[in-house]
Amino acid sequence: MSHLAPEPEFEQAYKELVLTLENSTLFQKHPEYRTALKVVSIPERVIQFRVVWEDDAGNVQVNRGYRVQFNSALGPYKGGLRLHPSVNLSILKFLGFEQIFKNALTGLMMGGGKGGADFDPKGKSDAEIRRFCVAFMRELSRHIGADTDVPAGDIGVSGREIGYMFGAYRRERNKFEGVLTGKGLDWGGSLIRPEATGYGLVYYVGHMIELAGAGNWEGKRVAISGSGNVAQYAALKCIELGATVVSLSDSKGSLVAVDDGYVTVEDIEAIMDLKVKRKALSEYTPKGKLRYIEGARPWLHVGHVDVALPCATQNEVNKEEALALVAGGTRFIAEGSNMGCTLEAIEVFENERRAKKGEAIWYAPGKAANCGGVAVSGLEMSQNSQRLSWTKEEVDQKLKDIMKNAFELGVATAKKYVESSEGELPSLVAGSNIAGFVKVAQAMFEHGDWW
Repeated sequence: MSHLAPEPEFEQAYKELVLTLENSTLFQKHPEYRTALKVVSIPERVIQFRVVWEDDAGNVQVNRGYRVQFNSALGPYKGGLRLHPSVNLSILKFLGFEQIFKNALTGLMMGGGKGGADFDPKGKSDAEIRRFCVAFMRELSRHIGADTDVPAGDIGVSGREIGYMFGAYRRERNKFEGVLTGKGLDWGGSLIRPEATGYGLVYYVGHMIELAGAGNWEGKRVAISGSGNVAQYAALKCIELGATVVSLSDSKGSLVAVDDGYVTVEDIEAIMDLKVKRKALSEYTPKGKLRYIEGARPWLHVGHVDVALPCATQNEVNKEEALALVAGGTRFIAEGSNMGCTLEAIEVFENERRAKKGEAIWYAPGKAANCGGVAVSGLEMSQNSQRLSWTKEEVDQKLKDIMKNAFELGVATAKKYVESSEGELPSLVAGSNIAGFVKVAQAMFEHGDWW
């Protein structure tokens, strides 16, 4: 791949996909898919624009806004908007690229895209955030629509920001349509959307535990990183199913259980309130046996855990931490974040899976394990198209079905295209990558995007 500028995050995502395709029999059976890979790895469209807004002191501020419309072979572009100072084209291209195949695994009609701005919501007033969102959507509104591109929230974009953006879109375009997901329940939002990524992750891992013959969630010790939306609801669902959660974290440090301590529902609810106010985890004073470790991720400090769920951001489990999890007896690792593990960490987990057979470590990539969030966004789009709202039970059941199908598709595809020895658990990273890629590549072929 050649780029005008270094794009390390995108190159890593591309390399992870290519490695699994190359190490399977896919290209031997279908050499024509090499052409599809060349085409799918370049976005259909990249939109970059300036966002000019006014702060509370009356000063003019300017940020860079982006939308990467990566692939629309399976449906309208679908993927979140991220507001964070780290946002750049490399990060958005990596996220959009992952989103293409993740969305394919849901079985819903959604293409892949991602967007956002290098705006930092932390420390900004409500009025400043509103003014920024209106200015951002004034420009973005020309490029999106219910049948074109349907953004959602991501880091820095919660229900409040979606509301401001939806209002700006409605005024700018004079249309009330399902153009954003994660909306308020009174104006087109879906029940279970906030919980969906975390819940879906836990449902997915439940199938891993069951197929590996390790029982169910009851009694499992679970390490979770992050303390935002995904981590919060994954933790609550784990506790509901009988597991013990022993860690949460944010960018400044980790909250880790000591002795026989654990994270309680009350802890999570208090942390939810803290995060709504955009405060750090270090400001939380736990009541039980939990200690805060400054500047550390949880993996080297949790001791023995059965399940590890990285739910913070990209590259949050490195080789050293992967080896520590292996040494601590972890059996199941699944990403609630996008590209949560480095390539070297994935290699550690995959080597262990191949070496240990029945008692192996089993790793699930984010594009499969965390597709529940975008799946319920897709269900929100369906409800908007019908001008209907489904019950919590209906949405939750559809989410469970989608996660089960994504898991089973990954397993079946790995068995079809990845050579393995007797008793070896199937590679979920290979199976998910290949399944998503083949589905998108085939649709593109049928549309005449490659030949």
